[in-house]
Amino acid sequence: MKDLERALARSGGVAVKQRAGRAAAGMATRAHDAGLLDVGYGYAETPFGRMLVAVTPRGLVRVAFQPEAPDDVLEELTERLSPRVLEAPIAVDAVRRELDEYFDGKRRVFELPLDWSLTTGFRRKVLRATARIPYGGVSSYREMAEQAGNGRASRAAGSALATNPIPIVVPCHRVLRTGGNLGGYGGGLAMKEALLKMEGVRLA
Repeated sequence: MKDLERALARSGGVAVKQRAGRAAAGMATRAHDAGLLDVGYGYAETPFGRMLVAVTPRGLVRVAFQPEAPDDVLEELTERLSPRVLEAPIAVDAVRRELDEYFDGKRRVFELPLDWSLTTGFRRKVLRATARIPYGGVSSYREMAEQAGNGRASRAAGSALATNPIPIVVPCHRVLRTGGNLGGYGGGLAMKEALLKMEGVRLA
């Protein structure tokens, strides 16, 4: 293996790899500028680890973090939205910037356009209601079900929140069980609790 690495270095293999990387980045930028990207994705570094973020021409469509595997998320986007999915950091600059500001405590309201394509029906209504919960506020599964038009569907509201494709920006971490119990969260309860504390929520 080391012989191969030395041979690559002597033949300019590292430079070739760097040129290939620059060419790929240039292609992504040109595709973005020309409006040819159906889905562009990149990564945001956060206090909770690296998050994959994806956008379409309509807006932010996906935020994913552990335990979701990026390859699985990209496959989902390919199957459900378009096969034209390309890593394009320039396409997600605004998302990274607003996430940075949020985690630095400098942003309370996200201003990103959202693409709701990965949700439908009652689930979309629940998530739209969730998006209206203000920074530092909390709500309950029952309240989200009521705002979505069916106050008896608390369990279905919980299911909608569990499959939220745009967590953090659509703040499902602000939804608790009636009585103040944390309930569930895709990133784990420790993450949910940390997000709420960061926003100044006092937990029982």
